[in-house]
Amino acid sequence: MAELFSDSWMSEFATHWNAEPELSDALSQIGFNSVIGYGLDGDDAPKGVLTVENGKAVSGEAFSGQTLNWDIRASEDQWRKWMAKPPGMMGLGMAFTSRKMKFVVGDYSSMIKDPRMAGPFIKSFSVMGRV
Repeated sequence: MAELFSDSWMSEFATHWNAEPELSDALSQIGFNSVIGYGLDGDDAPKGVLTVENGKAVSGEAFSGQTLNWDIRASEDQWRKWMAKPPGMMGLGMAFTSRKMKFVVGDYSSMIKDPRMAGPFIKSFSVMGRV
């Protein structure tokens, strides 16, 4: 298995993202465009980046200085737990308030209050588990 959020891991994540209608199609319906960084809590920068245009992942790669709309961090153990057993809305709320999940860039509160974005965000964890 590729290292979490490495270039090859992110590329495979992008493929799985696009194959999941509850994620890519749902975000396409709202014209979602974003550059999302994923990384480990305490690191200076995210490890991987997913670029999404109109809901579809157009690239998944290692971070190389891209300007991010979102930068989501957690410990490697926590990421792996979420991939094995994706959190629900309550679990995400607890993770955010307990600081197990941190948004270095991006507004968690506004995203989670919009069901058009919250549902796909939750779905992204099960998609990560397919990588």
